[in-house]
Amino acid sequence: MDKSLYKMKESKLIDMQKKIEVLGSALKNTLLKLNALEQYTQGILTSFQIHIGKDEWEKIVEQLKDINKREDVEQPVEKGN
Repeated sequence: MDKSLYKMKESKLIDMQKKIEVLGSALKNTLLKLNALEQYTQGILTSFQIHIGKDEWEKIVEQLKDINKREDVEQPVEKGN
């Protein structure tokens, strides 16, 4: 095999490896930020639950369940049109 071809392939593999490392690092950073965001939103939700009280919270949850049920029923109708 021609050595220049081998060098070209080797350099291409090294470039690909560097790009994969960059993508891996970016993915890791994104997952860390997503985890931080999840913890932040959980904290806000818990604070809101404490602020409004158990009874009011349960009313809101029931209202959201009703909205989801209505949306589930309406979706097949919309797709049929």
